[in-house]
Amino acid sequence: MTIEMVFVMILIVGMLLALFFELARPDMVVFSVLVVLMLTGILSTEQALSGFSNEGMLTIALLFIVAGAVQKSGIVERFMTRWLQKSHGPVSSMVRTFIPIAGMSAFLNNTPIVVAFTPVIKKWCEERGYAPSKFLIPLSYATIMGGTITLIGTSTNLVVHGMLLDYGESGFSMFQLAAVGLPLTAVGLLYLFTIGYRLLPAYENGKKQMEEEAKEYLCEMKVEPAFPYVRKTVQEAGLRDLQGMFLIEIIRKDERISPVSSNTIVQAGDRLIFTGVLEKMADLQRSPGLTLKTGTELTLDDLRDNTNQLVEAVVSHQSSLQSKSIKQAQFRSTYDAGVVAVHRNNERIQSKIGDIRLRPGDSLLLLAGSDFLQKYRSSTDFYVVSALNTPDTIKEPPAKGWFSLAVLMVMIAVVTIGWLSMFQAMALAVLIFFIGRIITPEEAKRNVQFQVLLLIASAFGVGNAMTETGLAAWMAGGLLSFGEPLGMVAVLFLIYALTNIFTELITNSAAAVLMIPIGLSIADSLNVEPMAFAVTIAIAASASFITPIGYQTNLIVYGPGGYKFSDYLKVGMPLTVISMLVTVGVVSYLYF
Repeated sequence: MTIEMVFVMILIVGMLLALFFELARPDMVVFSVLVVLMLTGILSTEQALSGFSNEGMLTIALLFIVAGAVQKSGIVERFMTRWLQKSHGPVSSMVRTFIPIAGMSAFLNNTPIVVAFTPVIKKWCEERGYAPSKFLIPLSYATIMGGTITLIGTSTNLVVHGMLLDYGESGFSMFQLAAVGLPLTAVGLLYLFTIGYRLLPAYENGKKQMEEEAKEYLCEMKVEPAFPYVRKTVQEAGLRDLQGMFLIEIIRKDERISPVSSNTIVQAGDRLIFTGVLEKMADLQRSPGLTLKTGTELTLDDLRDNTNQLVEAVVSHQSSLQSKSIKQAQFRSTYDAGVVAVHRNNERIQSKIGDIRLRPGDSLLLLAGSDFLQKYRSSTDFYVVSALNTPDTIKEPPAKGWFSLAVLMVMIAVVTIGWLSMFQAMALAVLIFFIGRIITPEEAKRNVQFQVLLLIASAFGVGNAMTETGLAAWMAGGLLSFGEPLGMVAVLFLIYALTNIFTELITNSAAAVLMIPIGLSIADSLNVEPMAFAVTIAIAASASFITPIGYQTNLIVYGPGGYKFSDYLKVGMPLTVISMLVTVGVVSYLYF
């Protein structure tokens, strides 16, 4: 190994560790590594910036706009809601729901699909007494598998497509991945409807389950001088044996009192940290002298005003809130919302509400003002997973929705026939949407997830560094020395497994970008079809089923489903094995 190869490897290992431990937003971590590579001369400026002009990356940007225009009308969501209402029985309902959802995910961004259907499915389950935990993980998995069917099904496919073009290969056709994606989706859904359904946790149903989840929420109340039980014990103040509420800590200036005994004296200025049911929080707030701290001037009493409501949101991987305290995030000015309570799975947070440092996957109970809907739509900081009924909800004319859907279908047909490239077709679709006023430039800007694009473009540069220094060829040689004696199928299994491990630990797009140079180097060494490795890497990078952090749709359903980390491992590990066997089997049959 050369010094440059060692340096690049150290940078990549550091990048993987930073991504795994969530030291900063993924896009900033990868971009920082790219800047170091450029400043140290490993990459020229042109090589470092090549990802920003890559056709695959730019196609993803256009696809965000096109998908946003189609989903803006709500036609898909309304159709699926009516379709779901006609379902009877849990397993038959899963079959009726997740097959069309997987089909939609082949052509639309899967993240908005999961965000839109999480509250719909959760409410439907509660009305019928089913456990939402039986449905929400399959919702995420169905969209992931559906995304493997077409070129535009997931950004990962477009990333690999763009890298293939950069390396002088032909890239993917619209339905080339369907040869693997269709059987994978069919077998995967069959697993979820049978064995997977039995492995899924059946947490308590209905309102009881909601209350149990709410006990994990943390809220903060301040003792005002007007509180009638100042200088009385916790027992005398009636704060010890509250139904549905538990006082876990008192914060008094720099002192923390935990656990709280019955004889602890309550003083003015104390901050009382509770876990409990939302309805009981509201009742407790009505006690004179106790004030619920939401980080804003809003209170729960403002819910009586139709312009305010409670919503549940999940902090995203791309969130600028990551590692910030709620106080630093300035929720009131940024989102017109206050944080009423915070839920973090499998962890009791020991902090005042304003001092809690947010992490991806945290569930926030927000008291939202009248401008919340408009402000959150332009943000990728969190996903709202409860129904919004504010007056600001925009209802598009159905004709515009059908027109945007028709344009998307025509563009797909044009690409399939070969008249236009994917980038040209998406660019034309965006132009038609602008001319037809289906979407405004401001809405287009809000739909584009710039953090995702920065991550992908930066990852391209890191991939270039692996190729230019010879690190990719060196790693390919190491894999070959181990796998080649066992046969080509063993090499494919190694490539799939390594890509899948990366995608669980970091992000799917970054995993694909790191593995493509290695895969193409192996193909070159063996003088075999490079497309076999490209397809394997594309599928493996998307097939993230084992952890809630590997793929953003898994993260979205994590809190609302009340899942434990181990639930994903128990249900997702067999699906990962199925995905690996199907992918390697089909690729081996088609290309070798």
